[in-house]
Amino acid sequence: MKTGRFSSVGSVTRVAVAATLLLACMGNASAGLFDDEEARKAILDLRQKVQTTEQKLAEETRRASEESAQLQRSLLELQNQLDATRAEMAKLRGQDEQMVREVADLQRQQKDAVQNVDERLRRFEPSRLTVDGKEFLAEPSEKRDYDAAMATFRKGEFAAAQVVFVDFLNRYPKTGFRPSALFWLGNAQYATKDYKDALASFRALVALGSDHMRVPEAILAIANCQLELKDTKGARKTLDELVANYPSSEAAQAAKDRLARLR
Repeated sequence: MKTGRFSSVGSVTRVAVAATLLLACMGNASAGLFDDEEARKAILDLRQKVQTTEQKLAEETRRASEESAQLQRSLLELQNQLDATRAEMAKLRGQDEQMVREVADLQRQQKDAVQNVDERLRRFEPSRLTVDGKEFLAEPSEKRDYDAAMATFRKGEFAAAQVVFVDFLNRYPKTGFRPSALFWLGNAQYATKDYKDALASFRALVALGSDHMRVPEAILAIANCQLELKDTKGARKTLDELVANYPSSEAAQAAKDRLARLR
């Protein structure tokens, strides 16, 4: 639309210039060519038309200038609004990113707190264990004390191991560790040549149940204690029972070898 308006203004300008030149020429020749009233009237009419055209041209120019200024103001205002919108979006984006980081931090802190609570609870809650083929629940203190007794035994401190195993069995009379604790107590007593007490410990293990995996070894240990106590007859009977009741065990094979030497 602007292009059309300025084209029209240009056309009008050219017409005005041409008319002015024509008037000048006519002015010079008016004395000779138009002496009558009709010629003067024609010139006046032409001048009036030129003035009218110039006025219209000025009005169009003013209007075009005002519209151009208004358009520039509108464009500037729109640009300012766009800049403000971009700045606001950048601010909101930054706030969102900060919020995401804060939420992630809170989630991580919550997870760490839950894990810490779980770990603390596990320190006091019973845990399910499997020792020597037997599965059972044990308090944390039971496992800690049993492991301490086994550590003493493994270091070869058999006299001290007897003390800690006896103390363990007294403090936890119903513990699931009892069969294993009796087995290692008997071995510690045997190692210190306390054969009578070792015999009692192995028999106590056997009495707890014949299905425990340490029972065949305990029966073989009973026979060894009997031999150390010079009870050969009792040892033969014990070895025969071992072979009869647990024929496929490694302890039964060892019992056969000892029976062959005793006969």
